[in-house]
Amino acid sequence: MAATDRGFARRCLPLLVANQGGWWILNSTTFRATWTGHNGADGVILEFSGDRGPVSVSSHFGYGIVTFSIPFVFRTPPGYDLLVRGPANLPKDGACPLEGLVEADWTAATFTMNWKITRPFDPVEFSADEPVCMVLPQRRGELEEFAPEILPLDDDPELAARYRDWSASRAAFLSNPPLAAPGSASWQRHYFHGQDVDGTEHIDDHRRRRRLRPFTAPAGNPTHHARSSEE
Repeated sequence: MAATDRGFARRCLPLLVANQGGWWILNSTTFRATWTGHNGADGVILEFSGDRGPVSVSSHFGYGIVTFSIPFVFRTPPGYDLLVRGPANLPKDGACPLEGLVEADWTAATFTMNWKITRPFDPVEFSADEPVCMVLPQRRGELEEFAPEILPLDDDPELAARYRDWSASRAAFLSNPPLAAPGSASWQRHYFHGQDVDGTEHIDDHRRRRRLRPFTAPAGNPTHHARSSEE
């Protein structure tokens, strides 16, 4: 996002807030992974270019999957799981992160982070200090409490009117190429400021940034391989 023209992608507040929604675990050694197309554990060739660190890497499951063994036993408050996923909005060509949900409030086991190599015979490099895992707490059973529905928009006249105002404003903005073009100094800031197109604010806790607390450790025991994703 920072590499886009004038940091244009940073104007997307949903992306920014999602990027700050967890803690990264960093790879500890540079290596290259090549999948031969075979589904056995020997179908992934790992070539290391430096000393191996605490985050060990292997081909354990087969099927072109690279496995990172995470060297931490996590503990969450009672009733909270730990969502284990790839770094948000940080795509990697040739490899796709696989997600898991761990009941970290009771288990004494570690877990692994896995990446699926997507193309045979196309080497993928993982660099030292590259984020390879993102963890975030999730309240157990919370999703199951939702009862999703699909309803006609006009069942809520007030919301329908607000949506149509936004839609018309957006269409007018996009019809003016000098304003809508990437790199322009102007863009619609309504959502960024937590407002409708007429300037109405609907919530008091609108956020433009999430500041997660860093992991702490006893003196002499640094946590170099785990840090907040907002950094």
